Amino acid sequence: MKPLEGILVLDFSQYLAGPSCSLRLADMGARVIKIERPGGGDNCRKMSLKNLVIDENSVLFHTINRNKESFCANIKDPKDLEIVKKLIARADVLIENFRPGVMKKNQLDYESVKKINPRLVYGTITGYGAEGPWVRKPGQDLLVQSMSGLTWLNGNGQNPPTPFSLSVVDSYAGVHLAEGILAALFGRYKTGEGALVETSLIESAIDMQFEGITTYLNNGGKLPVRANYNNAHAYLGAPYGVYKTKDGYIALSKGSLKALAGYLDIPELAQFNDYEDTFQKRDEIKLLIGDRLVTDTTAHWLEILEKEDYWCSDVYTWETLLNTEGFQALRFLQDLDVGDGRTIHTLRCPIKVDGEAYYSSKTAPDLGEDTDRIKQEFELEKEEQA
Repeated sequence: MKPLEGILVLDFSQYLAGPSCSLRLADMGARVIKIERPGGGDNCRKMSLKNLVIDENSVLFHTINRNKESFCANIKDPKDLEIVKKLIARADVLIENFRPGVMKKNQLDYESVKKINPRLVYGTITGYGAEGPWVRKPGQDLLVQSMSGLTWLNGNGQNPPTPFSLSVVDSYAGVHLAEGILAALFGRYKTGEGALVETSLIESAIDMQFEGITTYLNNGGKLPVRANYNNAHAYLGAPYGVYKTKDGYIALSKGSLKALAGYLDIPELAQFNDYEDTFQKRDEIKLLIGDRLVTDTTAHWLEILEKEDYWCSDVYTWETLLNTEGFQALRFLQDLDVGDGRTIHTLRCPIKVDGEAYYSSKTAPDLGEDTDRIKQEFELEKEEQA
């Protein structure tokens, strides 16, 4: 039995942040019903990456909404709204990620729905919080990365701000909301009452940088300075970085420079102090290391350094990663069945409970696929007619 079996989640969210939260709840056993507008549904249905589409829905939508159900309702229509409220009365969790004010306009804000269901845990993700001068700004991943300072940490010192090439803020915010919802569900077992759980993309992006921002706040307000050569962490010194080799790349983490001087046969390294020089003279040190590592293969250097338990690794592409024995031992891939013998290859839930990894072969639902069945199951139309 999965830990969240018996928990009913109504997911009004769309795109990535909210659906990534409900995906994790579904992976752990919750029943997730997407509440979608007729005619279009979640806008992520049309948001394809590299034009990958199956049955008019993007592959991204299929993977982030796997193992969910779809219920169509026009919440601007009074009859549909009443049906949705009856579902809310049965639910344990509600998730939404509209701009502030949208749910209140439709009588579905927390203060309104807790009158219907005081035990409801209400989770909401906004772009920049529920108040303040940024409330109306678009909550989009790249924009939030840029405003949060995150892009100033990537790339070498002479490069412009460099964003992550992933929707990292959306994913992180989804994790935060899931954490808050699970905490509120646990609290409900003690108090009998639900709760409002809130997070925002900007708060998640800032929290992601707690290590660096804490350093900044306690270091006289001195901004981090990226290394000009092989920057990998604005606050860590040499040898921390990724270096080119004769046939690829190698990553070096922390370790004694004097020891590294012997392992790599770079006598010049021994003159540097392991405490002060590693940061103050990091570019000079990294250039010495880089000039040496490029003379031989990645495998050659890994054999030397791993034997000495020096922290290092190969630098894989996805193609290389997925073919390693280490990755295959994780059994991290799963197939989603989209019918007619077609499958979508994706990743499983990264969480295990009591050694059990959670897989699901059910792909995302077609728009409104489960509406009639859910109405019948919960006797929604019968109650409406009564």
